[in-house]
Amino acid sequence: MRIVAGKYKGKKITAPNNLPVRPTTNKAKESLFNILNNRYYFDRKNVLDLFSGTGNISFEFSSRGVEHTTAVDSNNNCINFIKKTSLELELNITTLKSDCIKYLQSCNKQFNIIYADPPYKYEEYQKIKQIIFEKNLIKKGGCLIIEHDRSTSFDYKNVEVRKYGTVHFSIFSF
Repeated sequence: MRIVAGKYKGKKITAPNNLPVRPTTNKAKESLFNILNNRYYFDRKNVLDLFSGTGNISFEFSSRGVEHTTAVDSNNNCINFIKKTSLELELNITTLKSDCIKYLQSCNKQFNIIYADPPYKYEEYQKIKQIIFEKNLIKKGGCLIIEHDRSTSFDYKNVEVRKYGTVHFSIFSF
């Protein structure tokens, strides 16, 4: 994977082969961040990256100058890799080993952007959205982005769906 833009533009990051992940493709990531760049100035924004895996999205947000990123994943190896890489690059990323649903249920912070990239056969996509909405975890003017495959859809009037090959992003604006 590589960082597309920002302070570390072009930086290649090689994750260990033993991580149980499906990183977002560079093409899809670049397209998503083109959309976000047209909507937000990243400085003074805080981001929550759920199912952070290799940290691909966290590194991209941090490289682009967000104030702070919180990366949550249930796999200890993923968390250790993100922590090690963010220390090496001096990125402001906090890592938390936790189940996504449990983290959201106990969370009492608000974020400008929440990004969730569960495994494609994940059965609780709707629950993620429901908890975030019910707990008002996104600041006014922010967004929730859920990455999924074509078999997942959301019944919500203010959702924008972007498709890049097999990668789909549902973007909920607040």
